[in-house]
Amino acid sequence: MQRDLMDILACPICKAELTLDVASEQDGEVIEGILTCTQCAEVYPIAEGIPNLLPPDLRRELEAEQAASSGGGR
Repeated sequence: MQRDLMDILACPICKAELTLDVASEQDGEVIEGILTCTQCAEVYPIAEGIPNLLPPDLRRELEAEQAASSGGGR
């Protein structure tokens, strides 16, 4: 994720500003990190350079579906 995206990103729930906590950066691009809402304190992960701005309930549902499909092939 390019840092200049912070100028246009907002919390999908309450539309407030997000803060960036970088865990890993390469060539000026955030590879791993966390976006946190300054108003509702919801947290959004950045993985492999891609911010996941799905609302928390949809994100958990998607993660559960992925876990079920990866474990279901046995």
